Formats: sequence, C-alpha cells, structure tokens
Amino acid sequence: MKIFNKSSKLDNVCYDIRGPVLDEAKRMEADGQEILKLNIGNPAPFGFQAPDEIIRQVSANLTKSEGYIDSKGLLAAREAVATYSTATCIPNVDIENVFIGNGVSELIVMATQGLLNDGDEILIPAPDYPLWTAAVVLAGGTPVHYICDEESDWQPDLTDITKKISARSKGIVVINPNNPTGASYSREILDGIVRIAERNELIIFSDEIYDRILYDGTKHISIASLAEDVPCVTLNGLSKSHLITGFRVGWMVFSGKLSGAQGYLEGVNMLASMRLCSNVPAQHAVAVALQNDDIIRSHTSADGRLKKQRDLGYERLKRIPGLSCTKPEAAFYFFPKIDTKMFGIKDDEKFTLDLLKKERVLVVQGTGFNWFEPDHFRIVFLPEAGLLERAFDALEAFLQDYRQT
Repeated sequence: MKIFNKSSKLDNVCYDIRGPVLDEAKRMEADGQEILKLNIGNPAPFGFQAPDEIIRQVSANLTKSEGYIDSKGLLAAREAVATYSTATCIPNVDIENVFIGNGVSELIVMATQGLLNDGDEILIPAPDYPLWTAAVVLAGGTPVHYICDEESDWQPDLTDITKKISARSKGIVVINPNNPTGASYSREILDGIVRIAERNELIIFSDEIYDRILYDGTKHISIASLAEDVPCVTLNGLSKSHLITGFRVGWMVFSGKLSGAQGYLEGVNMLASMRLCSNVPAQHAVAVALQNDDIIRSHTSADGRLKKQRDLGYERLKRIPGLSCTKPEAAFYFFPKIDTKMFGIKDDEKFTLDLLKKERVLVVQGTGFNWFEPDHFRIVFLPEAGLLERAFDALEAFLQDYRQT
C-alpha cells in the first residue's frame, strides 16, 4: 500500500500553541474532563464581546459581500487603514501599498513567501510568535533568532542582532508589543533597529497586532514611523483590539524607502491575486472599528477588566515559589520563568503536559516560542478573576511537589 506522508517542507515547521499538548487536552475533554484553556489569546470564550457597532456594520453589509472584490481589499477598508497608519506617524502611506488579509496570520505567510529564496535569512526575536519562524521555514528561508533580554524587560538585544546578520540576511522581524512577553519597545531600541536595518539594507517587518492593548500609560511607537529611509512592512488587525478573532481581518502596509522593493511588491500583489480576495464581510468592519477603540480602552484602563486581571495574575505569580515574571506592559500574556534546578526541569513540554494531566490547566511551553531554554511558559490572563485565581492555585499546588524525572 502506498503511504502518503506530510511534505518534507513541514519537517522543521512547528506551531506548538496548537501542538501535542493541546491534542492531549482535546482527548481529555472528549473523556468528559473540564480543561481551563490558558494557551490561546482568544477573548470570546472568556466573555469578551465585540462592539455592537461592528456587528451592526458587518450585518448591514452582508448582501454587499457576496462577490469577489479587489484582491488588495475594499477601498473603504484600505482608506481607513491608510488614515490610521498616518495617524501613527507612518510616513508617505500609499493606499496602493495597503493589503487586507484574512488576519495577520495569512499576511505573514504572504509576506515571507513573496520575498524569500531558498537559504535567505530573516532575523526573528526569541521568544517569538512562532508563526513567523514557521512561515520563514515554509517559504524556504532560514530563521535566525536574536535575543530579547529578560534582564532588560525583554527589550531586543541590539548587539546580538548585529552579530546575527550575514550576507544572506534579507529582513528583521519586530513584534511590538511582544507576544509572548508583553513587552513594549522603547524609542531608543526601535531607533537602534532602524539604524541596523539601514546599514545592512534589511526590510523591517513589524507585527503590531497588540498596539492598542496597553497598560499603565504605556505608549506604542510604530517602528515604521522612524524608518522613512528603510523598507518597512507593518502588520496589524482587529482580532485582538476589537475582540473579533473569528472574523479574520488584518492588514499589511508597505512604507519607507520602497524604490528597491518594487519586485517584492509585485510578488505580494501576485500572491494576493492568487487567493482572489480575503473575507469580504469582515472588511466592512475596518473603517468603523478604526474610528473607535473605546472597547479595548475600557478593558485596559485603570479600572478595566484586563488591567485588573493583569495585576491580579502578576501579584499571584510572584507569590509562587520557583517562579518569577516580568510585568507585561501590553497584550494579555504572562511569560513566567521557572527555576529549573528547583524542579529538575529539562523538558518544558513535559512540564506543561504534566500540569495539564494533573490540574487540567492548559498553558504553552516557552520553547514553543523558539526560546532557547526549557525555563519559561506562557499563560493567558483573559479569564475573569475567579478563574485566574483557580488557575494559579492549581499551578502552585502542582509545583509544591513537582520534580521532573
């Protein structure tokens, strides 16, 4: 019998956020066990609802969404993105360089496939959002991970970035605010990355999906606003800020010095045309959403739900022996560090699997975010306070007598 295996292109492609540990969680659920899923940044299951005006806008335009549209996206949506980008001080935004996609995930794949030849290198942060690494590998490129320094509140290490550049380097990925650490990058660091990109003729890819989920007065700076003389691709969307992850609507904006990137733009346009167009109904949400971010501000303000949950979770983590955590400035994740010597941890996937089986709490191991050591894990703080307390009680109880063998 002929055996059909997966493509060898997938041999080094990983996405452990939905990996083997989640598979075990699904098996446990099928057996009737209740699992507290703190592995995915998905607001809807935890009671967060999209703004009414977005639902009304999409519903009202369903009968206008039955056919294909321009492969770059609805004109009104692209105009709204261009206006929003200009408001964040990104210079010289041309509507023809704005692409709407089925979430940022699709656009990451499109951006890498449109650029990379076999062996081309892209610098990616460690820890990273793992789709970036997977997309580079799938496109035939080589991901080269640079360090974000936990001792410096998870800011990128400019010296390490410089050391990792080679003749094959084509671009550098910046995830700001960062997933999984919740760090928001300083102007000094962003300026430094721009200077490195300019000296080495690199394209900057900036994933800014959490740019409106900020705490304690943190201000987001789009690196594209500092990169007028460097080709820059900024990716963003409504999934997190407007609580519509299932609608799958994101965008990609090319800015900066694009005179040498016309061939790349042609390639991206070709890929956009090949998928005909992205989800049309959700694109009707873009203009109205970008005129109003009150919904997320209400959750991140001093008395907002996300802010309170962030504070509760952070204080609770600090009280668990063997754990430490940098306080996140943005997004909705903790990335705690585990004292591996105390618990004998050599395999962080086993750690998360053991936690799941004993306490029925699902988190993601740090190596799933291309972190180098098995000493971190990511936990989502979207659940309301009572569930968070339950999760941290379970985690603390689990660690009291946990020793990895």
